[in-house]
Amino acid sequence: MSSASENPLISVDELRDRLDEVHVLDARWRLGHDDGREQYLAGHIPGAVFVDVEGELSRHGELHEGRHPLPGDESLAEAARRWGIRTGDPVVIYDDARMSSASRAWWALRRAGLADVRVLDGGWRAWLAAGGASETGDVAVAPGDVALGSPAGEGIIDIDAAAAWPGTGVLVDVRTAERYRGESEPIDPVAGHVPGARNLPIAEVVTAEGRFAPASDIAAAFDAVGATGETPIAAYCGSGITAAQFALAGAIIGRDVTVFPGSWSSWSNTRGRPIATGDD
Repeated sequence: MSSASENPLISVDELRDRLDEVHVLDARWRLGHDDGREQYLAGHIPGAVFVDVEGELSRHGELHEGRHPLPGDESLAEAARRWGIRTGDPVVIYDDARMSSASRAWWALRRAGLADVRVLDGGWRAWLAAGGASETGDVAVAPGDVALGSPAGEGIIDIDAAAAWPGTGVLVDVRTAERYRGESEPIDPVAGHVPGARNLPIAEVVTAEGRFAPASDIAAAFDAVGATGETPIAAYCGSGITAAQFALAGAIIGRDVTVFPGSWSSWSNTRGRPIATGDD
């Protein structure tokens, strides 16, 4: 099986052919819903282990940390072993939310040093549409022995670095254009964007069917906001989930993306931070 560094995505056909070779994780989650486990129990890819995005890929934090602060390095390592990941296991992750939460899991595990981890392109819906098998109930696995690294601050920036980033690179806001411009804000206390950030909604690199666009289209979208291969790229969203999906889009075209995990939920809840609106 090819390394995740070569291709961070796996197709339904490839996963079906290699299902007995990989360790599958089900990361179904949607903002504002807590029924991911129930959906998993009702039907999942055979052998898949459920991942709790809120409880295992995030932690509870202060308001200024954003809605989905990263778990501690050791907490993530413990979760990976609880999911049954063993040293050398190829890992495949899927969801049913256009690959947003699966991307968070991919990014967190890659950042912690897991080399062979990929996201199922199109997720659960693509699997079902292609006639993929499913099973119900929970999957009990023996604890794994994988040893993850301790990346600490690697691959991420804090709020001060996000503020300064437009001076040396391109800071990309991947929320909808309406939220970026400050025309609407359904979740956070203040509408607008980080001054100097450029807007590239994630929907521009993901198709209506919930798959990533062709690499050439992703590259063109990155180029259009100045996120070229020669420019340091950082990204934020509402709470750090979709920004990880943008990092996966970057990996598809060979561009490194640094993530601001606190994202707009951190910025808008931190007193004294300037707010930009409109297209500036």
